[in-house]
Amino acid sequence: MKDCEEIISAHLLHLILISTFWGMQIWYTLSSFVMDCVMNKHIYGHIQSRLLPFYYRIGSTCAFVSLIIFGQYHPHNQLGDEEDFQVFILLVCVMAAALNSHYFGAVTSEIMADMHHIELSSDLGKNIWLSACSEAYDKLYESNSEYKKLSCQLWRYHWMSSLCNLCCIICNCFTLYYLAQNTCLP
Repeated sequence: MKDCEEIISAHLLHLILISTFWGMQIWYTLSSFVMDCVMNKHIYGHIQSRLLPFYYRIGSTCAFVSLIIFGQYHPHNQLGDEEDFQVFILLVCVMAAALNSHYFGAVTSEIMADMHHIELSSDLGKNIWLSACSEAYDKLYESNSEYKKLSCQLWRYHWMSSLCNLCCIICNCFTLYYLAQNTCLP
């Protein structure tokens, strides 16, 4: 009986961690679009620079602990094709979340801060929509080689970070699907 309760507790913790990470991903993704539309660029960047490190760390911790729990209660020699795929999905999620947490997220925040200083010196960043003064940003981009370099780097790292985040969302969707599938009664 005690062994059964331990397994149920482990599965419940696994479900809570995966659903917490997935919920954070959906909430953060949607709120980013909303904040981008209603906040000026520098306030939005400041909020992101404060929230993203927590988001990435909590997400990578949830993914890692979920993988450990899954591995603990699914011995390697008893895994079928479906469980092998789940382990693969969890490993991909852990790697993408860790890469985002320890590399892409940090570099993106640093680049945004450097760009922020250049934009402030040019009296930019106070607008809500970039298109409101896109000519001024274009002029800054063309006239300031450092800003141009940072802008290209930001674009590259932001998209790599977004790709890692999308990868984690997809992995967590598959994991939640398999968890739901295994809770169905025959």
